[in-house]
Amino acid sequence: VRLRESRGGVVTSGGSLTPPCTASGDSVDNFCMGWFRPIPWKERERVANIDGDGRPLYRESVKGRFTISQDHAENALYFQMSRLVPEDTAMYYCAGRRRSGGDCFGEYVWGQGTQVTVSS
Repeated sequence: VRLRESRGGVVTSGGSLTPPCTASGDSVDNFCMGWFRPIPWKERERVANIDGDGRPLYRESVKGRFTISQDHAENALYFQMSRLVPEDTAMYYCAGRRRSGGDCFGEYVWGQGTQVTVSS
């Protein structure tokens, strides 16, 4: 699978963005998908993901503000980011690893990232 993020951008605090991650070469339904961002003391932290049973999971700091969803028809992963704050500023990466029987396994496949910048 190949993953490609788009439509990051610059917004003011309180604004919204919905960057998509489009997949090619395989179906997103065959992968456990998620959004990640880099942090100083760790390569990347998970912001939100869909687990092997299809449940959305969120980092505490984005609960109630961000929504992750998967679109079978578009073969894409979406990330509705609302009530953005400057602390959300980061490069956001879409990633997926193989899914089978409710389990996620293998190495992550990564997109190239899309920059989200929130000004105060």
